[in-house]
Amino acid sequence: MIKRNHCTGMLCTLMVALLDISNSTQAKAANATAARIWDVGLTYKIDVMAPVAGGLRNKPYGLDNVDLVGTADLDRLAGWTGASAHIHLLNNNGGSPNDAAGTLQGIDNIEVSSQRLRLFEAWLNQQFGDNVGLRLGLYDLNSEFYSAPSAGLLLAPPFGIGSEIAATGPNGPSIFPSTALAVRLRVEAHGYYTHFAVVNAAAGTVGDAGGVDVSFNSGALVIGEVGHEGDVKISLGAWAYTRRQDDVRQLDPNGEPLRRRAFGGYLLADIPILNSGSSGYVSLFGRAGWSDGRTTPYSGGWQLGISVRELIVGHPDSALSLGIHEGRLSSAYRANERDAGGSPAKSERAIELTVSDRVASRLTLQPDIQWIFDPGGDRRRGSLVVMGLRTTLSL
Repeated sequence: MIKRNHCTGMLCTLMVALLDISNSTQAKAANATAARIWDVGLTYKIDVMAPVAGGLRNKPYGLDNVDLVGTADLDRLAGWTGASAHIHLLNNNGGSPNDAAGTLQGIDNIEVSSQRLRLFEAWLNQQFGDNVGLRLGLYDLNSEFYSAPSAGLLLAPPFGIGSEIAATGPNGPSIFPSTALAVRLRVEAHGYYTHFAVVNAAAGTVGDAGGVDVSFNSGALVIGEVGHEGDVKISLGAWAYTRRQDDVRQLDPNGEPLRRRAFGGYLLADIPILNSGSSGYVSLFGRAGWSDGRTTPYSGGWQLGISVRELIVGHPDSALSLGIHEGRLSSAYRANERDAGGSPAKSERAIELTVSDRVASRLTLQPDIQWIFDPGGDRRRGSLVVMGLRTTLSL
C-alpha cells in the first residue's frame, strides 16, 4: 500500500473545500481577487513501474509523489512592488524500480533514494520593470535551465536534464529531489533572454538529513544560458564548478582522486511543426550536452523527440510523446569497468513512448513503455523493456 503523509491529507481536504465554494456572484468576485494574490496547486502522482524483460528483477513497483505549490503576489499582499514569493513542498514514498531495472540514468522521474517530506523550493523574486528579474532562495535549477517544454510528458529522467550535469557535484546539483541556495538573474527583451545563476554546489534542503547547507564549503555551480523563447525555443548554455571535483579514475601519489575542473555545455531547440489552432499541436525537441568527461561517468549525451497535444479530437488534454535519449560514457568510466571485469558499452540508450489523457475532471492516466539498450552501460545485458502507468490527481 502506498502511504500518504498525514499533513498532506489535511491539505487535500482543504483544497477540495476551496474548490467547492458556491457559485454566487460574491464568492466569484472574492475568489478572483484571491487568485491574483495567491496561486496554490496540489498534485498527487501514483506510478506503477515494472521491468518486464531484461531486468535484474522483473516485477512491479509502486511509488508516489505529492507536490504542493504556492506563489504569492507580494505587491498585492503587502505592497512590495514587483515582488513574489514561491514555496514548493514535495513528498515521496514507495519503491525503487530502477534497482530492479539496473540502468544508469533511471526510468522514473519521481523515484528518489530517500523517501521523505522536503521543502523543495522557497524563493523570493524581485522584478525590475518588465525585463529584469532577480531570484534568491532554494531553487530548482531545471525549472529554467536546460529545459525543453515539449519533453515534459516523458518519464525517463534524462528528458528532464542531461545526465552529464545531473551526475555532477558532491551530491548532485540543485534539482529534484533536493535543491540548494541560489541566486538567479534573468534579463529578457523582444523574445530573447539570458539568465545566470550561482548555486551552492552541495545540494540539501529542509527535510534532508543534513538540512540546508549555508557554508558553501564545497563551492558553487555557476551556470548561464542565452536564447530565444516564444513559439520556438532555442538555447545555448554553459556551466562550471568553482572548486575542483574528484577525477573518476586517476589518483595522486597518496592514492587520493586527482582534483579536476568540472565544466560543460549544452544546446537545445523546441520547435512547433503543426499548430492547427483547434485540433492539435505537434512539436519537435532536441538537446545535446557535453562535459569534461573526467569528473562524471558521462562525457555527454543527447535527447530527441516529438510531442503531440490534443491527440484525440475533442480531448484537449490528450497527448502523445515519443523520445530517444543516449548518455555517452566517458573513457575513464569505461576503463574502470574493464578493470573490474566488466564489458562496458560506449553509452546507454533508450526509446520511450507515452500517451496521456484526462479521463475525469481532475484525473489523468498515462501508460508508458521504455526500451533500454545496454542498460547499466553493460554490453552483456542486451536490452530491457519497462512498462508503467502514471495516475495524476490535480486539485
